[in-house]
Amino acid sequence: MKDDHLPAVRNSVGTEEGLWTENQRASALEEIDVEDLKQVAPALFDDICSSADLEVVRGRAFKSLYELELTYHLPSWTASSLERVNALNCIQVLRNFLSPRNEKISGYSTLQVLHQIVNEGQMVADHRAFFMDIYHIIKGAVGLSELALEESPDLSQMSGREAAKVRSDFLDVLSERACQRVMSYPTGLDPEVVERRRENRERIAQALGGDAEKWDSHKWHLINVIRNLQDLDGLVDLTADERKAIDLAVTNRIPFGITPYYLSLMDKEPHRRYDHAIRAQVIPPLSYIDGVLRMRGTGSLDFMREGDTSPIDLVTRRYPMIAILKPYNSCAQICVYCQRNWEIDEAVSPDALAPISKLDEALSWFQEHPLVSEILITGGDPVLLHNDRIRRLLSRVAEMDHIRRVRIGTRLPVVLPMRFDQQLIDMMGDFNDPSKRELCVVTHFEHPYEVTPEAMWCINKIRRAGLSVYNQQVFTMENSRRFETVALRLLLKQIGVDPYYTFNTKGKEETDWYRVPIARILQERKEEARMTPGLARTDAAVFNIPALGKNNIDSWQNHDLIMISPAGERIYEFHPWEKNIVAAPTYVYRDVPILGYLRRLQERGEDPMEYNSIWYYF
Repeated sequence: MKDDHLPAVRNSVGTEEGLWTENQRASALEEIDVEDLKQVAPALFDDICSSADLEVVRGRAFKSLYELELTYHLPSWTASSLERVNALNCIQVLRNFLSPRNEKISGYSTLQVLHQIVNEGQMVADHRAFFMDIYHIIKGAVGLSELALEESPDLSQMSGREAAKVRSDFLDVLSERACQRVMSYPTGLDPEVVERRRENRERIAQALGGDAEKWDSHKWHLINVIRNLQDLDGLVDLTADERKAIDLAVTNRIPFGITPYYLSLMDKEPHRRYDHAIRAQVIPPLSYIDGVLRMRGTGSLDFMREGDTSPIDLVTRRYPMIAILKPYNSCAQICVYCQRNWEIDEAVSPDALAPISKLDEALSWFQEHPLVSEILITGGDPVLLHNDRIRRLLSRVAEMDHIRRVRIGTRLPVVLPMRFDQQLIDMMGDFNDPSKRELCVVTHFEHPYEVTPEAMWCINKIRRAGLSVYNQQVFTMENSRRFETVALRLLLKQIGVDPYYTFNTKGKEETDWYRVPIARILQERKEEARMTPGLARTDAAVFNIPALGKNNIDSWQNHDLIMISPAGERIYEFHPWEKNIVAAPTYVYRDVPILGYLRRLQERGEDPMEYNSIWYYF
């Protein structure tokens, strides 16, 4: 039954002649040219060549797209439904590119650049990413995306138990492929990784004058935070660029710090084969250093424009029923791409604690705003406060009957799990009173390599106190390979953490090295997350709009792809969540080029053809 009915499942993309050769794979990524565009869409190609007057070309292209769209609504259309839906989406995007209004608000004209390339018959290297993107979208518009090459079983002639068995066998094939990918990523719970880190722990503790007892003390870790290249030398091996970046950061007072515990999660060798996400979390790339130095003094480091959403010191409010309180403006260590690292001086800064007078004023603000029913206590990391200070703070909040939920935003389960001693756990449990309010923890695991026995035990203790734990992941270059984030979700659920948000990397210019195209996070949601059980994919993919807050990027109603820049950057217009409540301006965002992202994946050993559908996520 299985051999007779199941189609072959391909890891590579098919052509009319068969499977891609290695040369064809390279060509598909880099060597597509103007002649290829002419072959896949001769009518649109002729429209673009028809006149030197862009307005004439615009009118003819609009007309051709309208006529093309009509063909997909005729009963004579017989190709796959997936190809049809994708074609209609591509046509809508191409219309957006032809819009003079979109040209004005984006500052670019996709039509003008395409017209230039087509009429010159060749392109400069700077336009390669642009052309690859527009080529695929046009190819999709004419129904040639090849998205449906992998066939599912034909169940039209089957029913009942026979159909169910064939379908189940096919689902096994899909599940096996996903599981192979998931299991290819090592985790911090793998026995060989645990052993390697035990050796790291002993070596680092000895170098810092500690022992097993001191290692279990969070205070010892905070005293011994790694703050410069000299502290780090000999504890792990570093590349020349890593050494230079750390030195430049410290010299220029760009925050840098690593807890000894988190350092023990790094492999001693600098290959970044397994610990890439961990090193990238705390060791800044040189491009980041250059970006911060270039942008200092311009005011643009505050990407989220928190100054515009702070009605009083220590408080940020972007939504009707929840607001943020920031009592402590530092962390145990510094995450390179943190949205607030521009206002943090150093790890565990002695000046990070808010003055009592300002904290009292901020708490009074919450008391005076009874329609704010939820408070997120974050920072910095508020769990670095002494237990007595945390108790006093939570006691003040507990006096406000209108506060129905308190979130504690902390990364300490990941970077310093020993901070959650029994005294802290018991105290937090005392304030979790389901009849009056919920107290929960929101943390920030980035990669399965961060999930360790220590982190697992920390989460277990928090959960035993009756508290829920949620995770906010940032989707970056370091966790965006096929099923890499799925591996994290599955492991988090296993240890008791609910995936909550997956953040698209913010458009902060200094963090370009980390950024991933929006198309990739959408692809991950549809092609990878959907393979997993529902309880493991409870997170929402969001984009944080400056001053306005989270925008659900799973839904087209919240954003439009309106243009492609000459450099191949997709330009999106985001519609604020308030659009059906109050008048609010849209936000225009310039993404990182898809081609550049695929090239970086290729450099990391990935086959770009496994990501080929990325062009069709908008």
